Amino acid sequence: MTDARTGSTPDDVAGLARVEKALAGRFPHRMLPDLERMRDLVDLLGHPEQSFPTIHITGTNGKTSTARMIDALLRAFGLRPGRYTSPHLETVTERISINGAPASAEVFARAYDDVIPYAELIDTRHPDRVTFFELLTAMAFAAFADAPVDVGVIEVGMGGTWDATNVVDAGVSVITPVSLDHPELGSTVEAVAAEKAGIIRPDALVVLAQQTLPAAEVLLRRASEVGATVAREGLEFGVVGRRPAVGGQMLTLRALGGTYEEVFLPLHGVHQAHNAAVALAAVEAFLGGGQNQLDADAVLAGFAQADSPGRLEVVRRSPTIVLDGAHNVAGAQALAAAVGEAFGFDTLVGVVGMLSDKDAEGILAALEPVLSSIVITQSSSPRAMGADDLAAVAVDIFDPDRVEVAPRLDDALEAAVRLAEEEGELGGTGVLVTGSLVTVGEARHLLRR
Repeated sequence: MTDARTGSTPDDVAGLARVEKALAGRFPHRMLPDLERMRDLVDLLGHPEQSFPTIHITGTNGKTSTARMIDALLRAFGLRPGRYTSPHLETVTERISINGAPASAEVFARAYDDVIPYAELIDTRHPDRVTFFELLTAMAFAAFADAPVDVGVIEVGMGGTWDATNVVDAGVSVITPVSLDHPELGSTVEAVAAEKAGIIRPDALVVLAQQTLPAAEVLLRRASEVGATVAREGLEFGVVGRRPAVGGQMLTLRALGGTYEEVFLPLHGVHQAHNAAVALAAVEAFLGGGQNQLDADAVLAGFAQADSPGRLEVVRRSPTIVLDGAHNVAGAQALAAAVGEAFGFDTLVGVVGMLSDKDAEGILAALEPVLSSIVITQSSSPRAMGADDLAAVAVDIFDPDRVEVAPRLDDALEAAVRLAEEEGELGGTGVLVTGSLVTVGEARHLLRR
């Protein structure tokens, strides 16, 4: 019998479970600083990544939201995109999207079965086995070639130079704001930017979001060295105006080919407005090199259908529960600014769980001004920071009387709802779940059941 909601048969579900178990055997999905396994793998597969043109996206914050906006715009122009993003929130199939929808269980399992014999052969040729992320990336390329898709919207997993996605030869490269995040990429913005700059190809058109001066210098130097053309937010394109609106915001965007007015974006926060400007510039660059203005009706239709789950996403009312995957200082600062503008809560209780390699003190300090109290919790990730360890940091920032600890996420959500109801008046209270995409994904699953 086929599930009416998902379209999956019991065999499909069993096949997906088999693949998920096999992929889990490839953990930990660490990034290895070379592309030898990945290059050999796509070569054996017949280079599926070359069967479609690509928009390649890196940066520290905003990658997935920007990728989803690019995807929505391309569909509004009648194209069939294949989108590859990471990490996922609830199910691994979210990472591979075809024409705006996550890959079905059948398509996902078929991609695995197509790729795994070649991955196992590569395993025998190198000291390290093909990693989780390398295998999944090859599966995305295979699924997109098989679909087929008209264009790949490919998000870097981590960094750029050595990321498994960097076997593509993209005509359009997008770099969202660069800041410190993963320690593996370096301890300075310049070092991180150098890793991100590795996706810039000769003769490509590079769409640069607003950057700090140290990051911009590195990225522009790389572009100059390889002969790439650069479009910079704030100079060649940008946000001309914005105002909050019910369910999102209204924008005026100046892109490479012209200005687009009264653009409704159903996402909150000035950071999403900037992501929209970057996405629009990338699509203009892809469709016509940025030389001409696109059809305004199609642009408006594309943005109107854009979404970004787990980014200021409302999943429940009374009290309002908002999910946001901010997991570094820059993301937490953007979240703090956006939640005040978009919701205007009188009382907001945070539910926060982080991974152990994050700047807990910096993230909590950014969130403190907008939270009346905080419930510290812990996700199921093996990389999760212990609730007690995170609570010790929180107490120094929030004071003990504003901090509760509930290691189980379901208990933390229940405690936060209780605090919101006790501390605020009906209609002016909210709960914000943040600190990690893993925490947000698990909360989303619990709350949407």
